[in-house]
Amino acid sequence: MINLAMELENAKSVAIAGHIRPDGDAIGSCLGLYHYLKKNYPDIDVTVYMEEIPDAYALIAGVSEICHDFGQEKTFDVFFCMDCADEERLGKAAVYRNNAAKTICIDHHVSNGGFAEVNYIVPGASSTSELVFELLDEDKITLEAAEALYMGIAHDTGVFRHSSTTPETMEIAAKLMRKGVRFSKIINDTYYEKTYHQNQILGRALLESILVMDKKVIFSAVREKDMDFYGVTPSDMDGIVQTLMATAGTEVAIFMYEISPRTYKVSLRSKEIVDVSTVAAYFGGGGHVHAAGCTMQGSIYDVVNNITLHIEQQLQKVEELD
Repeated sequence: MINLAMELENAKSVAIAGHIRPDGDAIGSCLGLYHYLKKNYPDIDVTVYMEEIPDAYALIAGVSEICHDFGQEKTFDVFFCMDCADEERLGKAAVYRNNAAKTICIDHHVSNGGFAEVNYIVPGASSTSELVFELLDEDKITLEAAEALYMGIAHDTGVFRHSSTTPETMEIAAKLMRKGVRFSKIINDTYYEKTYHQNQILGRALLESILVMDKKVIFSAVREKDMDFYGVTPSDMDGIVQTLMATAGTEVAIFMYEISPRTYKVSLRSKEIVDVSTVAAYFGGGGHVHAAGCTMQGSIYDVVNNITLHIEQQLQKVEELD
């Protein structure tokens, strides 16, 4: 574990950035740290850099203060890489990492090899937001910071359902709730509630889903023209793979959407047996044992055939052991 006060000694400027296509944990961990530093280190100038985020996160304090302009030429004393497994995942914010006097990475992805000067990486942790909480003085965590961290933990645990949820995770959530966080509203507004168009594309994905490999794998794909037809963006795809994963009898869910002609962003989820992080890593991606992703090229069936080959190999090994 790192000593936050020591790492910030003599620092006058700090930048915080999460990964591209930010999710709840990236947003929560960045803003949780942001609010803590703003309150307890008033002499430090703190800036959060992130791509545009969905409107659903607007209830989290500090969202309107996030900087989406990566064209500013600035050099920071400390740069925090949050919830990022590698530099590429920082996207355009990487320019501030490269120019910073000190870089610190806080992350929980198993594929993170430690690309910063100072690294706090715990692959078994439920979320980066949980790791941020552990670095802070609990008594000095404001309500604003608590709500951001609670949201991050709730999102990356699937509202405390994923196997990464530990007793410690629940204890941290309880401590944050005692700060007065609007836990029901945060979960409903940022996790469950969907727009009409999001529900439409979800329905399309479910309707066209296919079971393969003796019904152990379910997959669905959305083409770029379909996204244009329904008026949705990549951020509207959040949660679809998790809904697919709820299909009884399946071990793995694969969801992909086209980001450019014949190029697909692929999300993978598994229940117990398959380590999807190794599958994603083979194709240049990464993630966690039961939740990972990558970007692949080819037709939909090229992508599915290549991925299921690796899934099949893992399932066969399990069958041989049995």
